[in-house]
Amino acid sequence: MDRVIRVLVVDDSAYVRKVVKQMLARSPFIEVVGTAHDGAEALELTAQLQPDVVTLDLIMPVMDGITYLRTQMARRPVPVLVVSIASESGEAALTALDAGAVDFLQKPTALATDRIYEIADELIEKVKAVAAVNLVQKRPVASVAATAPISSPTPRVRRNQADVVVLGISTGGPYALKVLIPQFPADFPVPIAMVMHMPVGYTEMYARKLDETTALHVREAQEGDLLVPGTALLAPAGRHLHLQRGQDGQVFAHLDARPFDTPHRPAVDVLFQSAAAVFGSRTLGVVMTGMGADGRQGAAWIKAQGGIILTEAEESCVVYGMPRSVVEAGLSDRSVPLEMMAQTILDMV
Repeated sequence: MDRVIRVLVVDDSAYVRKVVKQMLARSPFIEVVGTAHDGAEALELTAQLQPDVVTLDLIMPVMDGITYLRTQMARRPVPVLVVSIASESGEAALTALDAGAVDFLQKPTALATDRIYEIADELIEKVKAVAAVNLVQKRPVASVAATAPISSPTPRVRRNQADVVVLGISTGGPYALKVLIPQFPADFPVPIAMVMHMPVGYTEMYARKLDETTALHVREAQEGDLLVPGTALLAPAGRHLHLQRGQDGQVFAHLDARPFDTPHRPAVDVLFQSAAAVFGSRTLGVVMTGMGADGRQGAAWIKAQGGIILTEAEESCVVYGMPRSVVEAGLSDRSVPLEMMAQTILDMV
């Protein structure tokens, strides 16, 4: 990293502002240039200081985080990382993502205790990732969904090649899925299983909100759920989603905390590996925007069984991390921009 990321910290708690500033100071690549106690002050300081990233609480007096976001994005888009408590602002966090926030991080407690330091490493990494976002890519959903789809797959990708779609996504995921999933018809011919890295307390709400926008049936996966066409299951935060085939031949969802040694739970790698074991060459894996390399190992399992891997193209990714890791490992059959991803998947199933 060749530049210092300038951060504005916004939180109504003086203690949290102090601690977040201390945590970010651990990185030589981050400088906190200001702090604000509510959205109104944050608007003034954003204009004055021109920060690279804003960390934003949502529940604040005078002007809350959502109002700040909507006002600021209309004035001059700036990368925003929401830092909040799920129990207090879960619905608000999802609304914030719709309003233009890039990502969010869950505070471990609403109390003024040292537990807040538990998020230090993740906070630093997310600030770095958010700083790299090109907000021009975050176009309105309607304009992306209306983009003309590609006419046909390339020779490397053949039609009717998949009996399941497994999808892994992280930073930028809530926005991307809101573009992708509503483009699928109610008679989508195969089941969809998804992993998105989200804190505990958000996946059920997000699945419910996504379900309201699409003809598919979208829900947070529960133990024993059958994988059936027209249904999209989202792995619950805190548990891996494994696909298993029963004695009757039907495929169902199994939720488990194991394996314990993955950087994320749920992990894209775990879902992909289980899908490859059950569906073999009839597996279509899709790796989309996100930090890190989750999905690379799972993509290798799918490819080893003869399945197909699509990656989101760099030009539409909020963070080109997970797809890049798959592409650089030589595992991607095709890189596809977000606006063309739905048609490409439909062409294959």
